[in-house]
Amino acid sequence: MSNPVTNSPLQRALILITVTLVTLLYAMTVTIANVALPQMQGALAATQDQIAWVVTFNIVATAVVTPLAGWLATRYGRRRLMLWSVLGFALSSLLCGLAGSLEALVLYRVMQGAFGAPLVPVSQAIVLDTYPKHQHGAATAVFGMGVIIGPILGPTLGGYLSEAFNWRWVFFMIVPVALLAWLGVLIFIRKRDPNAAGGQQQVRLDWTGFISLAIAVATFQLILDRGQRNDWLESNEIVL
Repeated sequence: MSNPVTNSPLQRALILITVTLVTLLYAMTVTIANVALPQMQGALAATQDQIAWVVTFNIVATAVVTPLAGWLATRYGRRRLMLWSVLGFALSSLLCGLAGSLEALVLYRVMQGAFGAPLVPVSQAIVLDTYPKHQHGAATAVFGMGVIIGPILGPTLGGYLSEAFNWRWVFFMIVPVALLAWLGVLIFIRKRDPNAAGGQQQVRLDWTGFISLAIAVATFQLILDRGQRNDWLESNEIVL
């Protein structure tokens, strides 16, 4: 990514602000929808079990796609991956706000989780490549603020927006911030990327291992989500 030797302190700071904003935005969405679930349940005529899918499948999609982040960054380049991920994240957030049914909302939340999955690991890699080693501690501390503050800020904003307007604004609010972050990536993160040359690097992915991991992670998350309601091992669904 950017060479810490050639980057000025201002350039490094702008890159750090950009990736921290991206991380903050993603971290907020992990919790921002939780407080609006009762409104969603009423608006979409869903049961309590059904509306929980809005959160569960988002987490599952994130957990499944996250292991691909390194391969995607190496194959296509961190900058390109960030641009597409942030843009897809913004689009899926907009679609979540426009969803007219539970099925559509769950689908768009899956998209949101999948597009958002590479953001944190790739952002951290960009920070470490942008700053020299002796400044990694300070840069990582600033970057980590996005990871910490996001889940705290999410429910606060989500609760306010859902009460002041409606649950759809929980997702609409994300769109302009995501577009601002996209512009930051486009402008401040340079095209020089030693990890990819125009998508020409042929990097093999263990698809068998990835699919096995995806099935295991998805199944485990579903068990955790439904275990308490179904009395854990007393449930035939969980045992199977």
